[in-house]
Amino acid sequence: MARAQETYGKKEREKKRLKKREEKQKKKEARKANAIGGGLENMLVYVDENGHFTDIPPDPTKKVKVDAESIVLGIPKKEEQEPEDPIRKGKVSFFDDSKGFGFIIDAENSEKYFVHVSGLIDEIAENDKVSFELEKGMKGLNAVRVKKT
Repeated sequence: MARAQETYGKKEREKKRLKKREEKQKKKEARKANAIGGGLENMLVYVDENGHFTDIPPDPTKKVKVDAESIVLGIPKKEEQEPEDPIRKGKVSFFDDSKGFGFIIDAENSEKYFVHVSGLIDEIAENDKVSFELEKGMKGLNAVRVKKT
């Protein structure tokens, strides 16, 4: 049988592989030499009385006693509010009769609300002053029961 030929390329690849292995071993030894020992104590982090991280254990004399019954879990009850007037006033900024929809700008907060022809009581046109109510639609609030004022 013929002996495997050792070519120049094979020799170079083998040299690179050995060099890489040697560098890896040196890095491993350097990491071990620079490693900080001490175990668990060096890995612990404490939180001081102000909520900051520190490597010094907290002072037990500064510990604040919290009464467990003073902690309220849940959502606070909603305070009584005056019922808001459902009828709003605004101005028609755009209305297309052929398509049957438009937009109304609220006089109080300048919000734009969508209006459909099915929500009209009176016929409206652009720049008309109107009163309307709001109703939740598929894509937000819609103006319904729209009347000219």
